[in-house]
Amino acid sequence: MKEIKKYKITEGQKAYEDWRKEFFSKAENRAIYEQEAPKMDLWLQLAEARLAAGLTQAELAERLGVSQAQVARIEKRGYDAYTLNTLRRYVQALGGKFSLEMAVRQRDSEQASSREKVASSR
Repeated sequence: MKEIKKYKITEGQKAYEDWRKEFFSKAENRAIYEQEAPKMDLWLQLAEARLAAGLTQAELAERLGVSQAQVARIEKRGYDAYTLNTLRRYVQALGGKFSLEMAVRQRDSEQASSREKVASSR
C-alpha cells in the first residue's frame, strides 16, 4: 500500500510542476505572484513563530490583551490588513524583537544611470 501512496504523490508532484511551469511562463502571472507571495507568507511566519515559542493562540492572546479570535484572524491565510503596531506587539509578545526590512527596486533607466555614474567615477 505504501507504493501506491508514493506513486500518487509522485504523480501529484509532476502535475504541480507542470502547472507551475505553465503558470510562470507568463510574465503577468510572475508579476502577480511576486507582488502577492510575501503577503501570503507572513501569516505562516507568524503562526510558525508562535508555535516555535511554544504558545497557543489563547496564550498569545492573553499576552496581547486580545481575544483568541483576534490572534486567529492575524494568523489567517490571506489576511493582509496588518498594521506595523500589530506586528510589533505580536512579535514582542513572543519575546522577540521586531524589525522591518525593505527592498526598493530601481527602474531600468535609473539602474543604467547608476551604472554609468559608477563607471565614470572609476
